[in-house]
Amino acid sequence: MTSTLPPSAVDAAERNLRDTLSHAIEHRAPHAALIVYDTRTDLNRVLTEAYRRVVPAAQFVDFDSTTPEVILGMFERLRAGDLVVLVQSTSFRMDAYRIRIELFKRGLKVIEHVHLSRMPGQQGLHYIDSLAYDPAYYRSVGHALKARIDRAQHGAVDSGDGARLVFASPFESAKLNIGDYSGMTNVGGQYPLGEVFTEARDLEAVSGRARIFVFGDTKFLVNRPETPITIVVDKGRVVGAENSTPEFDNMLSIIREHEGEVWLRELGFGMNRAFSRERMVDDIGTYERMCGIHLSLGAKHGVYTKPQLKRKDARYHIDVFAVTDGVYLDDDLIYRNGAWEIAGSPG
Repeated sequence: MTSTLPPSAVDAAERNLRDTLSHAIEHRAPHAALIVYDTRTDLNRVLTEAYRRVVPAAQFVDFDSTTPEVILGMFERLRAGDLVVLVQSTSFRMDAYRIRIELFKRGLKVIEHVHLSRMPGQQGLHYIDSLAYDPAYYRSVGHALKARIDRAQHGAVDSGDGARLVFASPFESAKLNIGDYSGMTNVGGQYPLGEVFTEARDLEAVSGRARIFVFGDTKFLVNRPETPITIVVDKGRVVGAENSTPEFDNMLSIIREHEGEVWLRELGFGMNRAFSRERMVDDIGTYERMCGIHLSLGAKHGVYTKPQLKRKDARYHIDVFAVTDGVYLDDDLIYRNGAWEIAGSPG
C-alpha cells in the first residue's frame, strides 16, 4: 500500500511522542502500556509505528481485529499509573462504555488520538507536528496566561478592520491543557495539547464584534469562508452576522431553534504553534488548539455553570476562530504577530 506520508513522518512522530511520554505523561517502568489502534489511515499507521519504537514493551492490539470484550479484559488487567493509548481513525465505540472516563476512573493514564481520518495527506504532517512537546514553552507561557487571566478585570480581542470584542467582566478561573498534570486527578486526555480557556463571569458583559475566519460545521469539520464573517455581540448574545454564508447562517439557525438565542461562552487561548490561519487541519477538535483565539457559540459549556443557563437545556458548543490582531487583558497587550507575549517570554 502506497502511503501519502513520507518515511520521515515516522521519525518525526517518534521524536514528538517520546517527548510527550517522557515530559508530559511521565510514563516509565515498571508501568505497563497498552496501545489500541486501527490501520484505516496512513496517519494511524504512522503513529502506531512510532509508538512501537517509543514503547517497544507495550502491548499492541488492533481494534478492528479484536472483540470489545477482549479489549475490556485488557483494560481490567492494567494497574493504576499504567498507560492506555487510543489511535483512532474515527472514535472507538464499545457499546455504552465511555472509554476515557472509565479508564480515568481506574487511575490509568490516557492519550487519545481521535478522528485521524479527517486529516488526510499533508494535514497528517501538521498533526504530527502538533504533537511536539516543549515543556519550557507550554508550562511557562501556559501558567503565566492562567495567572494573568485569573487576575484580569476585563479584556478584549482585536480582530482588525475596527472589530473589537470587549469582555467587560473578570473571568472564570482559567483551565489548563498544557501537559502539566501536577495536582490533577487525571493524567492525559485528547491530543494534541495546547490551550488555556475561560469565559466571562458575567456573560452579559460581553459585547462588540469579532471577525470569524473559521467555524465548526455540523459535521465537526473546519469551514473556512472566503471572507471572514463579522459576528455582532450584544450582552453576550450573537445578534448579527455580516458577510455571512449559508452554512454559518444555518448553524446559527440550528442553535436558535433549540436554545432560543445564541450565547457566546468560551474564550479560548490556543497555544499550539503547529496550527495557524494558514496551516490547518479539517478536524475542528484538533484545530481548536491553534495558536490564537477561539470562542464558542451556544449555551453548552461543561466546565462552567451560569445561573441563567440550565445544563439540561444547553445543546450546542460550536467553536469559532477569531482573526486575532491583538489580545488585551486589562490594558496589557499579550498577543500580537501570531504569538503570546506574557511574563516577559514571547510565546
